[in-house]
Amino acid sequence: MIHLLSDIEILYADDDLVVVNKPSMLLSVPGRGPDKQDCLVSRLAVEFPSILTVHRLDWETSGLIVLALNKAVHRNLSHQFQERQIKKNYTAVVYGRPDKDNGEINLPLRCDWENRPRQIVDHEQGKASQTFWECLDKGTESSRLSLTPITGRSHQLRVHLQAINHPILGDPLYAHAEALAMSERLLLHATRLEFNHSGQHKLVHFHSPPPF
Repeated sequence: MIHLLSDIEILYADDDLVVVNKPSMLLSVPGRGPDKQDCLVSRLAVEFPSILTVHRLDWETSGLIVLALNKAVHRNLSHQFQERQIKKNYTAVVYGRPDKDNGEINLPLRCDWENRPRQIVDHEQGKASQTFWECLDKGTESSRLSLTPITGRSHQLRVHLQAINHPILGDPLYAHAEALAMSERLLLHATRLEFNHSGQHKLVHFHSPPPF
């Protein structure tokens, strides 16, 4: 049953795990410094004291996150992420109009150490990164895409879309001035999540429509 906890939409909860809809402009986990302690995990810990982080979304990104409530489920979910068994899908609104209706981006990524937390494409030192995209709607100034990351590199979707000259609107790190000015927030939302629920021995899937 869907309910709210401190403006966080809880889509599902049982004794093993919680699936929530993270709002934009909220950290997934605590950051450095006292001003960055308010986050998704700290808020959820009020109701779920045993909560454990499995994966994260960027501060600006909204959408689906699954969190474990015991060590056994945490290990299982972490293994599924490491083995790329968990299916994830995102919706983004990007600058411009892609020439094709779908495509694949294979560009290796690494941290831009002098400009952290930015990531960059690096064909020599970068880690392999793969994203599939499909155009849902094409406009003259912007287009809506469905994104399926195969790997899970930091800022992967944001850097990949910038690299093909279609940065996500409202992206403070990777959008050029015109694309940044077209939205007050990053228009990236984790829309679908599918994984094996080890406690119930079945495949489960969740959907969260983008709020934009």
